[in-house]
Amino acid sequence: MQARTGFQDWFSKEGAAYAFLAPYSLLFIVFIVVPVAAAILLSFTFFDSIQPPRFVGLNNYISLITADDTFMRYVLPNTITFAVIVGPIGYALAFLLAWMLAQLPRIPRTIFALILYLPSMTATVAMAVVWKTLFSGDQTGYLNSMLMGLGVLNEPIQWLQSPQYLMLIMIIVTLWSSMGIGFLAMLAGILEISPELYEAAAIDGLSSRFQEIFFITIPSMKPQMLFAAVMSAVGTFQAGAIGVTLAGSNPTPQYAGQLIVNHIEDFGFLRYEMGYAAAVSVVLLLMVLLFSRVATRLFGGEA
Repeated sequence: MQARTGFQDWFSKEGAAYAFLAPYSLLFIVFIVVPVAAAILLSFTFFDSIQPPRFVGLNNYISLITADDTFMRYVLPNTITFAVIVGPIGYALAFLLAWMLAQLPRIPRTIFALILYLPSMTATVAMAVVWKTLFSGDQTGYLNSMLMGLGVLNEPIQWLQSPQYLMLIMIIVTLWSSMGIGFLAMLAGILEISPELYEAAAIDGLSSRFQEIFFITIPSMKPQMLFAAVMSAVGTFQAGAIGVTLAGSNPTPQYAGQLIVNHIEDFGFLRYEMGYAAAVSVVLLLMVLLFSRVATRLFGGEA
């Protein structure tokens, strides 16, 4: 009887919270923990999706570092370059636009926020229609037509098939569609800051908008900035469809736009070397964790 009473007391205080968390915990385990654990285990095997996995130890990781010339020469540098440029610029752009929108009245702010957010939801369709038409390699492409009309070009340029331009176009398209959930989190964080803080700061001597942003806005919305930074890191490293969609092939021309996600798809779904693709996936996971850790250090304090 005493044990039953103790359980009832525990359930009335804490059990209800665990009951509400149970569906999320179950889905998290099934769709996140189990696939990640399976990928880690498969990374130590040779698996072609037909025969049973065969344990090969660290061979996949050794081959990735020492024998995969495409990965070390093209994929890894491309991914780091893409992440270093798109991540910080997209993050800073999201904060700047969120801060500018916060200065507007509610109705215009809502309209402009929706306009900026929409590309993140329609990026795939837009890439297939708008951007491929804009950068089309014939003289009917908008960019070629405009430059030839101005006399800048004498003949069309194959923008999406040229290794010289593909990465730059990928960066432009990604930045255009980068105002996603992190941007909305920043906007919400700025709007939640009490105006009294700015009034008190003005009385204390803050005299410019830059000082308000540095001393009031950013310290007051660190949780939202941390969330946006993590989402930016994850989204940047997952952006593998951009180059393949624009170029129309995997691998991309001369591997100019080949990212780690494309390398995983190449080995996993084109060559059916699932064990090797799993090893590359684990490397990608570690890179995302590293960048997320850096973001936590910057905006979340000591872990």
